[in-house]
Amino acid sequence: MSDTRPTLFDSFRLGDLTLSNRVVMAPLTRNRAAPGFLPTDLTADYYAQRASAGLLISEATQISQQGQGYQDTPGIYTDAQVAAWRKVTDAVHAKGGRIVVQLWHVGRVSHVSLQANGGAPVAPSAITAKTKTFVNNAFAETSAPRALDLSEIPGIVEDYRRAAANAIKAGFDGVEVHAANGYLIDQFLRDGANKRTDSYGGSIENRSRFLLEVMDAVIAEIGAARTGVRLSPVTPANDLTDSDPQALFNYVMDELEKRRPVYVHVIEGATGGPRDIAPGFSFEELHRRYSGAWMVNNGYDLALASAAVESGKADLVAFGRPFISNPDLVERLKQQAPLTPLDQATLYGGGAKGYTDYPVLEPTA
Repeated sequence: MSDTRPTLFDSFRLGDLTLSNRVVMAPLTRNRAAPGFLPTDLTADYYAQRASAGLLISEATQISQQGQGYQDTPGIYTDAQVAAWRKVTDAVHAKGGRIVVQLWHVGRVSHVSLQANGGAPVAPSAITAKTKTFVNNAFAETSAPRALDLSEIPGIVEDYRRAAANAIKAGFDGVEVHAANGYLIDQFLRDGANKRTDSYGGSIENRSRFLLEVMDAVIAEIGAARTGVRLSPVTPANDLTDSDPQALFNYVMDELEKRRPVYVHVIEGATGGPRDIAPGFSFEELHRRYSGAWMVNNGYDLALASAAVESGKADLVAFGRPFISNPDLVERLKQQAPLTPLDQATLYGGGAKGYTDYPVLEPTA
């Protein structure tokens, strides 16, 4: 009797897209945007080199100037940015790849030097994040934020909608709404950062309102089949906490199930860190509540990823840093070939070195 379980290297139908395999390149901030927050020709080369992934998720890309939190990160809110991204998507599609853009607003994880007229970053509540950002070629403490006025929130939802429309104009196959890692949407979700007493604070339903309004706006603009979302239910990234993450994300998942975005992308454990999960939290419970494509992330290697797909724990597996130094990661995984180590010194900022100059496997005879 043949084994019909899926494998990591099988194709996968994601909405209207057929992915060549189930390996996903996770979003990876590289701080190499040109003036005007534009992706460059090097950016196009970088993503095209990695187009053998079943799906590429772009680096986090701000939906507005207010949404920027780190130097030299790209945007998708001006015509010039849309045109620059078109070169990237064309390069990826020419290699047979698929790419979505991750839509980003950092909220309080920013610095006054990046904000219009040196203004304060915005957040659900005026609580400074005990974390750092990258500005002026160095890591610096984040600036104290101000709480968003109730009247300002619809404008940010509109920024997400406009960014999604721009993504399609730029040739992306879809978008991923970044609701993870302690950035603005996650700040609204978690009661450690959200102390509001209006309709966006207090109860789980109220704290989830901003995320769900963003999802509704993006889906209305480009369709659920082109809309994914990223969540990190238990990560402490960027100084975020919540008193009851299971109840919070159970509710979020039930609401997402009603909207059926094309995938949910979950970071298991601490982002970029341990996969350990506090007793009492269950990712399996979240998965049971969602019937769409399930993407997992955080510390996966070939064995873990293969087991996740074959067991039905996941439909897709996102790999992060291994893709930086291994543009042909899919082929290396297939061949169980050694991985090229990462050059930490060239992660953030710079040019081609540590960006587009990593080697690929020699062709086999």
